[in-house]
Amino acid sequence: MTTLEIKGDWNVTKGKLKQKWAKLTDDDLQFLEGKQEEMVGRIQKVTGETREAVEKVIKDSHSGSCGCN
Repeated sequence: MTTLEIKGDWNVTKGKLKQKWAKLTDDDLQFLEGKQEEMVGRIQKVTGETREAVEKVIKDSHSGSCGCN
């Protein structure tokens, strides 16, 4: 996963992640350039999911955020 893959409209992706895992907070989902690994780690810690599962949800949520189905 690259910075460009996440960067887009992060607010839309963040909303979708909160829908999937309601216990996530804005602090858990704070996206800082170059710190995406730390963010994925925070999501893993809160949700108990694997890194692969978290990255898949981010990728799937982000790819659907453009509204270009």
